[in-house]
Amino acid sequence: MTDAKNPFEAMMKMGQDMAKTMNPALEAFTPKGFENMMPTMPADMMEQFMGKGLNPEGLDAKTRLLLTLTGLTIQGAQAESQIRLTVRHLVEAGATKQEIAETIAQAAMFGGVPAMSKAMELATEVLDGEKED
Repeated sequence: MTDAKNPFEAMMKMGQDMAKTMNPALEAFTPKGFENMMPTMPADMMEQFMGKGLNPEGLDAKTRLLLTLTGLTIQGAQAESQIRLTVRHLVEAGATKQEIAETIAQAAMFGGVPAMSKAMELATEVLDGEKED
């Protein structure tokens, strides 16, 4: 009997080998490295493009970002970079740690406790200023 690889594992190995061949530095690439290159948008710009500048009678940028965080959490907190970026932007938009924590906790009703726990861990990482590579 042979030890056949999972097709997903084989595909991932093939992609890693190809990236390593094209550029050896890509072997150590992580999404978090790319995430650190993405600047935090200034609050005024967020408000203009995502908030009241978009619709004067609508939601402000902070509320839209809180809703985004809710959706990302409900999906199982699998999009780690997106959650960290959203939390970073929420802080810039004026959200408090309490508002961010309550938003994630509320999402547990729909996404489950494991999703909430993971999102809370990612948010805490950003809020505490931890830098992991």
